Amino acid sequence: MLQNVATLLLDEVHPFELGVLCEVFGLDRSDEGLPVLDFAVVSAEGPVLRTHAGFTISTPYGLDRLEEADLIAVPAGSHFMERSYPEEVLDALRRAVERGARVLSVCSGAYVLGAAGLLDGRRCTTHWQHADELSRRFPRARVEPDVLYVDDGPVITSAGTAAGIDAALHLVRQAHGPAVANTIARRMVVPPHRDGGQAQYIKRPLPRTRCDTVGDTLAWMERHLDQEMTVEQLAAQTHMSPRTFARRFQQETGTTPYRWLLRQRVLLAQHLLETSDETMDTVASRTGFGNAAALRHQFVRSLGTTPNAYRRTFRGPDGVTEAA
Repeated sequence: MLQNVATLLLDEVHPFELGVLCEVFGLDRSDEGLPVLDFAVVSAEGPVLRTHAGFTISTPYGLDRLEEADLIAVPAGSHFMERSYPEEVLDALRRAVERGARVLSVCSGAYVLGAAGLLDGRRCTTHWQHADELSRRFPRARVEPDVLYVDDGPVITSAGTAAGIDAALHLVRQAHGPAVANTIARRMVVPPHRDGGQAQYIKRPLPRTRCDTVGDTLAWMERHLDQEMTVEQLAAQTHMSPRTFARRFQQETGTTPYRWLLRQRVLLAQHLLETSDETMDTVASRTGFGNAAALRHQFVRSLGTTPNAYRRTFRGPDGVTEAA
């Protein structure tokens, strides 16, 4: 159960990510019949901490408060990629996991978990700007750079800013059910659920030494997701051989044409399921999957849930138009 939450602060913490954790776990919403968590902000480096925005935060709670927490959340901070961390902080995180608590990082907070050895052998993520460095610094971690959050046992890691909301609501949903999570989401005016496997919205920028030779083709693919496409057709449109096109595409997008197309089709399907009453066969046709069975297969593979379950999260039982 999720009853006791401690947010662990280090010097130069980012206020937005701290605010996300306070908003989801720290507010008293008992007037709406929601559970009230025992929430505390814990300082890892003295009673007064600087934020990267220039103001300070004070808290009466020290590291001993972590010993009773069901969940320890670590928000992002400046220079987390380069700095070292007090050994007593890392020991406290390791003890927490050993006794059965869970740990959550937001954005660069993943580096703190990595320094404690908690990412070793586990799937994890962080903001796309920091993913390569996270892999370099913690080579035993299995970094997934393009997702919103990863839940791997006791360790939950999330990407930047709003993805921390998604991960936090995911934990609330697991512990207290979808009704509680959805009510919190409505109060925050955010989507009630974005699956962790969904791609981060900000695309990884291309190195400046490369030219975006497939940019026009990407735009065309986005406009024609309902159509059949082959590498040979796309290569001809870009005036390249199929082999050269596939190589350039991989260099400039970080993935293959098939995987890129599949991701865009799934994202469009998500949008249609969230915002329309179209049948599953219509959604499948508009997104290039052809039929409801193929849509379901790819949706489950990509997001770990069915189209019907995804629509029900946003629109309730009345929004489900047919089995999928």
